[in-house]
Amino acid sequence: MLSRAIAMAGVTANKISKHITLLSGTPTGGYTFTQVLVHVAKDTQRYQSLTNRIRGHIYDSLVIGSLEHMAIGLGKTMMPRMESLVRAVSLLYFRAFKHQTVDYFNSAIDVFWNTPVNAPSLFFYSENDALCDYKSLEKVVELWRSRGLTVESKKWKESIHAGHLRTHPQEYLSTLDNFVQSLNIVPLKAKM
Repeated sequence: MLSRAIAMAGVTANKISKHITLLSGTPTGGYTFTQVLVHVAKDTQRYQSLTNRIRGHIYDSLVIGSLEHMAIGLGKTMMPRMESLVRAVSLLYFRAFKHQTVDYFNSAIDVFWNTPVNAPSLFFYSENDALCDYKSLEKVVELWRSRGLTVESKKWKESIHAGHLRTHPQEYLSTLDNFVQSLNIVPLKAKM
């Protein structure tokens, strides 16, 4: 996955650097973009043209929080009847492969919290998401705002992980359209 992210950063910086970029990620896309950020953070000057071209970034159901929260979420979403077993196996896996999982996860999270991208961002999330610790996400939002970044968010008390558009289509599309319009780029309706 990291090699793909590195390749994507290189291709993006070298071949698409003249285009305005709007990034949007579901949980997997958020993870992949964070891998790009890890690479970019190692040489911010080299990739400055890339980070300067990003006009906005959007995250839907970002997987964030502690490894314990993630392990619990995996159990609840993958095999609810075996939630305790999935949680225990996940935590065992994280301990057994600490260097490849926990250390890597923590360094990627650190880079995300201290993002080299200064473009406005939008987060969609819910309080009942088993994989997105909404309190951790709100801390990211607070930190980014304290750094002077523009951060918008839409939170629901109840929704479905990576299914907010399907569950709350009008609110989702309205929030998304307002955000995209605030960036002064092509309106959402022109793309649909």
